[in-house]
Amino acid sequence: MLQLKNISKSYKTGDLIQKALDNVSLNFRDNEFVSILGPSGSGKSTLLNIIGGLDKYEQGELLIDGISTKKYKNEDWDSYRNHTIGFVFQSYNLISHQTVLANVELALTISGISKAEREKRAIDVLDKVGLKSQMHKKPNQLSGGQMQRVAIARALVNNPGIVLADEPTGALDSETSVQVMELLKEVAKDRLVIMVTHNPKLANEYSTRIVELNDGQIISDSNPFILENESNGVHKNFGKSSMSYSTSIALSFNNLKTKFKRTLMVAIAGSIGIIGIALILGLSNGVNQFIKDTEEETMVSYPIEIDSSSFSMSKIFENSSKEDDGDISEVKTIQKMLKAINKNDLSSLKNYFENDGKAINNYAKTIEYKYDITPIIYTLNNEKYVKVNPNEAFKSMGFSSNNFMFSRNSMRAFSKLPKNEEIYKDKYTLKFGSWPSNENEAIVITNSKGSLSDFIFYSLGLRDNDELSKMAKKFEKREENVIEEDNISWKYEDIVGREFKVLSSSQLYSYDSKNKVYIENSSDLSFVENLLKNKSINLKIVGIASPNSDENSSILPTGIWYRDELETSLRKISKESEVVKAQKENPNTNILTNTPFGEKIKQNLDFAKLFSIDQKKLSEVFKIDTSKLNFNVNSMNNIDFSKILNNIGNDDFLKI
Repeated sequence: MLQLKNISKSYKTGDLIQKALDNVSLNFRDNEFVSILGPSGSGKSTLLNIIGGLDKYEQGELLIDGISTKKYKNEDWDSYRNHTIGFVFQSYNLISHQTVLANVELALTISGISKAEREKRAIDVLDKVGLKSQMHKKPNQLSGGQMQRVAIARALVNNPGIVLADEPTGALDSETSVQVMELLKEVAKDRLVIMVTHNPKLANEYSTRIVELNDGQIISDSNPFILENESNGVHKNFGKSSMSYSTSIALSFNNLKTKFKRTLMVAIAGSIGIIGIALILGLSNGVNQFIKDTEEETMVSYPIEIDSSSFSMSKIFENSSKEDDGDISEVKTIQKMLKAINKNDLSSLKNYFENDGKAINNYAKTIEYKYDITPIIYTLNNEKYVKVNPNEAFKSMGFSSNNFMFSRNSMRAFSKLPKNEEIYKDKYTLKFGSWPSNENEAIVITNSKGSLSDFIFYSLGLRDNDELSKMAKKFEKREENVIEEDNISWKYEDIVGREFKVLSSSQLYSYDSKNKVYIENSSDLSFVENLLKNKSINLKIVGIASPNSDENSSILPTGIWYRDELETSLRKISKESEVVKAQKENPNTNILTNTPFGEKIKQNLDFAKLFSIDQKKLSEVFKIDTSKLNFNVNSMNNIDFSKILNNIGNDDFLKI
């Protein structure tokens, strides 16, 4: 039993709202032939679509066997349409390349019924509509009336409780229309048939009930059905409403086979189009990815660096016009150069990166901060501690390992690894040992051929640093240095396991209570050795790696690389050192001279306390052979030269 209670439905087009159904209520018997009449736009088709579950109502309620459909889900509507409703359309909606039998069977394919059962039921219903003999024909081989009867057979094959017919005779002649109406009248004997039509003559002759609509409202009902006692039904699933996988595959292959030429043409054309688009997209993506990879490799190898000051070359080369009243114009080169130097507020920039500028992480592999920290590194060489960073072998020449003349690839041994391991680890192959994992570990990076500069071996302590100093002195004196003809090779085991001692530069200062200044003690060997033994950080080589063969850029040049945690520890040591605390407490005073910044050094300062003198070496420098001296004894009787010579090198004698 079907019930409509106060059903309303409207359609909106722009600002115009058209009410198709306005508070419509109807009750239908289980078996009757109902014709719905009315002019165009009166709401007939909308009413039929709502009953068939093809359209949703806005207000009111649709009840099926006493069950409200307000809370129906999509799968409930699918089951309802497949098992309870049979549709007969004015335009037949038959599949032209399928046979009559296949068209009728189609309604059963999504019900999970076997092929043999589908065929049996389809033949039976075709026999009832008088088309059993035509079941192997295609729809285009039938007349209009026959095609409508096929549509009715398709609607009846699932044995629905309700048949909905939308203008079933609209495209038929009078004689054929009568045949279809007779068939629908026969069908209505054991089920509900609801037909929308514009033909009142056919409706009056064959229908058992006529309902007239106008402007979305019922204006007449020839045989209304009033329920005295309404019962609440129990919700039930009408049955399966999905096609099996095997059936869908079979139908697909059948469709492909029936239109093989068209399918082949579409497949070829589609393949050409798809392949062409794929090639274009692949080429485009490949080029874009290549450009992106190249940009990333370049930016990682040569990152954007922001220093405390910047230099604008464009300001230096700004054009200046010649004055008209003179013979020679003045080019303000110095002024422009000084004007080109700008200061950068790095503290604000760091605060921006760590707070407001987090979105920049989407465009950067890593953001790292470089502090003005040079680890003081010593290693044992011939059983004595030798400073290897910064290396002072070339100090006598006015150069150090950090000087611009000695690039990082050749004369700088120690460097800090980037914090983000992702930007370099996959670009290097670990040859021996492991990657460093804490502040006490470092790794040696070779070139792609597995080679290292001899300077690295001096820094590792595998070569004698005195030898390096001697070569530097020879170079300074323009003397020829002897170069070893044969290259020396080393085992991984010779390198991995090498240990170093690391100091912060702040640890080299001590307080002179007499002069109230801090003194730098790097030349005091006993002071430094005590620090190395008791207050240094241990650093150990734990691995060796080299660039992958397919890498074009070198993110980590050859050398010894330590982790960022080592610098963090050194910053902490500096922050907690006495010399740094003292300078922070007296920001306007130079704690190394105990005078305000910018003023001359106090005259009473005892510089003898600020410097240490190797008396033995100084005596050797000033050693004099007295036997070769010829003095006039008469005029120099009062001078005791032996005392003078004995006092050379004495602190009091040389005191400033």
